[in-house]
Amino acid sequence: MNKETLQIIVDDLRAGRTPRLSPEDFPCFSAEALEGNQHVDPSYLDVVAASLTAADAPTFERALRAMEEGDLAWLGFKVVYDAAEAQANTDNEVTKKYGDVGSADGEPLVFFCNDAKEIVASRPFSPRDTFQMKDATRGPSMHNEQFEGLTWLSVPLFDQVQVWLLGASDAASEVAALADHVGFSVTVVDYDPAYLSEARFPRARRIVLPGGTFDGLAGLACAPEDYVCVLTRGHMFDPEGCVWATRHRAHYVGMMGCKGKNDTVHGLVLAKGGTEEDWQRVKRPIGLEFGAKTPAELAIAIVAELVDVRYRERYGEEARERHEKSLGR
Repeated sequence: MNKETLQIIVDDLRAGRTPRLSPEDFPCFSAEALEGNQHVDPSYLDVVAASLTAADAPTFERALRAMEEGDLAWLGFKVVYDAAEAQANTDNEVTKKYGDVGSADGEPLVFFCNDAKEIVASRPFSPRDTFQMKDATRGPSMHNEQFEGLTWLSVPLFDQVQVWLLGASDAASEVAALADHVGFSVTVVDYDPAYLSEARFPRARRIVLPGGTFDGLAGLACAPEDYVCVLTRGHMFDPEGCVWATRHRAHYVGMMGCKGKNDTVHGLVLAKGGTEEDWQRVKRPIGLEFGAKTPAELAIAIVAELVDVRYRERYGEEARERHEKSLGR
C-alpha cells in the first residue's frame, strides 16, 4: 500500500469516478493470498470498486492520514458471498452473542480500523460487524471465517519490519519462509549464488556479495529499526555479521551457535573493531528457548523471538498486560 494509490482513489471518488483497485495495491486479494479460498477470488475487487461512492472517500482519507502519521492501522474489506447468510444471526453456544442480527447488510464494505479500535466506514455496521472489524487489527483478521455468508480481508497501512538474514544457510532458508509468512520483509545476504538461489529463497530479496567473502557487507547498510539474524554457513562469517549489525545499531541482533563457538566469535568481534558493548547487544543463541535442533525447528524458535521483539516494540507494558489478561495468562 502506498499513499499515492490512496490519494488517486480519493480523487476518483470525489469526482464521481469508479476507482481502479488492483491486487498489486491490495495484496490480500492476490491469487496467492486467496489460494484455496472457495468463497472469494481476485475479481471481487471489481465488485468492491463498483460499490464505492463519494461517501467512501473519508474512509480512504482516514487511511491516508494514518500512513502519514505512522499509525498502526489497516484498511479492511467486508466480502459477501451470500447476502442472506451474512445478515442472519449465526451465533452459537461458544461465541459471544453480538445482538439479534448478523451483518448490517449484504453488501461489500471498505472500512478503516486502527489499533486504538477507531473505525471509519461509509455505512452503519452491526455489533457483529464491529467485532470482526476490530479483529482486522490482529492482522489481517483473526475471526474472518467465523460467520457464514461473508469473510473479511485487510491490508496494513504501515511498513513491515525489515529482517536481514546474513548467510544463506539451511536454517536461514527456513527462517525466510516463516518470517515472510508472519509479515516480515526479508533480505538475505551471501556470497554464493548457488545457496542464495530463488528456489531456496523464493520471496526474499537476495543480495549476492562479490569476492567469495563477506567483505562486501561493508557496502550495505541496515536501518536502526531493522532486525538482523546472523546465520552464516558454517558460522564462518559470523564475526563480520555481528560487527556490521551492531555498527549500524540494528534494533535486534541475534546469532546462532553454541557457547564454545560464541566465545571464539567474541574475540574475533573485538579484533575486527567491535566493542564489548556491541557484543552484549547480540542475542546468543538466537531464538526462544525450547528443544529446537533441526533447521526447521530452529526457524520456529528464531521467528517466534522476532515476533515477540516486534510485539514488545509496538505495544507498551500496559497494553501487553491487558492482552495477557484477556487470554487468561
